[in-house]
Amino acid sequence: MVRALLDCGLDDVQVQVEFDLPHTNSAVDLVLCGQQPGTGTDSYLAVELKQVRHATVDPRCPIAVDLGFGDGKNKLHPVRQVQRYCEYMVRYLPHLQQNTVQLMGVALLHNALDANVEALFELPESDHGFLYTLDDLDRFRRVLTSRFAAASGKRAARTLEQSRRDPLLKVTDVARQRSVTGGGLTLLDEQYVAVDRITRHLEKTAPLTGFDVGLFYDPDTVHSPSPDPGRKRVYILRGGPGSGKSAVALELQRALGLKGREAVLASGSHAYTETLREIMLSTARPGQVAGKRSAALKLYRYFNSFTDTPPDSLDVLICDEAHRMRRSSTYRWTPTELRDDNRPQATELISAAKVPIFLLDDHQSIRPDEVGTADYLKELAENSGCLVEVTDLEGTFRAGGSKRYQRWVQQLLGLDASDPMTWRSDGRMALTVTDSPEQMEQFILERGRGGATARITAGFCWPWSNPDGDQLIDDVHIEDWHRPWNVKPQHNVPNAPRSDLWATDQRGIGQVGCVYTAQTFEYDWNGVIIGPDLVFRNGKFTVDRAASCDPAFRGPVDDAIVDRCIRNAYHVLLTRGVVGTVVYAVDPDTHNELRRLITGAIGMQHYDGAQPKLTAEGSQLPPAYSRRDR
Repeated sequence: MVRALLDCGLDDVQVQVEFDLPHTNSAVDLVLCGQQPGTGTDSYLAVELKQVRHATVDPRCPIAVDLGFGDGKNKLHPVRQVQRYCEYMVRYLPHLQQNTVQLMGVALLHNALDANVEALFELPESDHGFLYTLDDLDRFRRVLTSRFAAASGKRAARTLEQSRRDPLLKVTDVARQRSVTGGGLTLLDEQYVAVDRITRHLEKTAPLTGFDVGLFYDPDTVHSPSPDPGRKRVYILRGGPGSGKSAVALELQRALGLKGREAVLASGSHAYTETLREIMLSTARPGQVAGKRSAALKLYRYFNSFTDTPPDSLDVLICDEAHRMRRSSTYRWTPTELRDDNRPQATELISAAKVPIFLLDDHQSIRPDEVGTADYLKELAENSGCLVEVTDLEGTFRAGGSKRYQRWVQQLLGLDASDPMTWRSDGRMALTVTDSPEQMEQFILERGRGGATARITAGFCWPWSNPDGDQLIDDVHIEDWHRPWNVKPQHNVPNAPRSDLWATDQRGIGQVGCVYTAQTFEYDWNGVIIGPDLVFRNGKFTVDRAASCDPAFRGPVDDAIVDRCIRNAYHVLLTRGVVGTVVYAVDPDTHNELRRLITGAIGMQHYDGAQPKLTAEGSQLPPAYSRRDR
């Protein structure tokens, strides 16, 4: 690339290497910054460099390619990859939204000959994605001279670096925007491949319906004879916190809905399901409320509501939060005639739909009877005669896109083979320790008053009382500090949100959230109180079952299961933050260990000449949140 720029006399063009996409761990290999010939306006070229010499396209999916890395995994087509990167940049960088033609994207296969990657040229190109090879270097140089003048690119580079980042769309934001033009999620990398594979499978198994939702749609095949669908295909999408599982589920449902196809979204989370129903109901016009409520109850359901659903009666069933799946759908209110403790809940879900889709995290099952893991579902589906495809969603859209933070949390909690490690900031998110719950609360409240979303959560180590009339009970006691849990399900309290809306209603900042109301959701600033059920003893973090107040652990529940659930619960709580996380441990020895492992602290500083405010020290905040426009 440097040689090409010098050959073209463009030695003043600025080159941004590994340009981070806002809020995610994905990065563009190079972004060239300069001036447009003739006009002098800022001009940018996003470049994905590929060292491959050979490439083949997956016959089942034209945007999934084998780039010859030898790992047996298909990657996203390089052209589609850079196209999505450009779209993502335009979505989150207002500087580029003002003039979208100033950004162009290319994939440069600088070691490959046309003949060895011929299949890649079949994908349509666009201004955000062209393909060039070793045979095309002269043509590529002409692109450079058409995009850049022989003038300094410092201004364009500085503007791009300092430009404001729009806040990350939360899951609820994606749900609300699905019906608007350009709404939904900008899928990247393996997310895009997974969604495209699923929608193309639906096209091929139901072509006579005119089902054309595929992200790469071939109209010539729509009215061809229907192929034999053969064995049922089950899709499992596995990813860690913030990998976009719920957003992918909502995007799938949106894409199908725009084409008149009904996809039911099921979950084991009460808060998640009720929030989606509430969002749909909020769109009702006068006279439509009853119809919208009926549609919401039909489209957003619980895992245990498919016990009597006829086989294959649903076209698509999207099972989000599938780690919350239980051994069976039998519970205390199940009618006697429907009770079947031996029938797996997963079997009911697989049977109910022609195309079942499961999205899960192997480390987020938090109750003893929750069994949803990729291995469990794969074995059960294959034993039922189904074909199974497992896709790992490896990106992250939380914690500033910090994969390092995800690994650190797993190491801290003993969910990884490694021992706990000292946190080493990667500049993507803030991690700090507070001196007291009072200091944590003050910090979180200040973030909320500043326009950020912020919440405090805690391990389930205090009783959870019913409200006393219109008043919540201050159950969470830590020395002189005491606050209430969020409102219990089936209860309503004035001036406090229902439990299923705690994470999304701004009034939720006044209560301490539990894992059951926090799971699935995210907020900018995340305060986590580690209770006495997770303590540091003899050089490692261990679980003290006796300190838990979770009624799910009463009775003859194996210690190993309780240990797994409590560690997974803290894994959920510690991974809700988009911008930063602040932690406090009730146990003194545990808190001292956190101080040893975490360099960040809370300090008092003057901010913009105003009154002193608590600030996070020791971690560089991402540019998106270093200053917010008021």
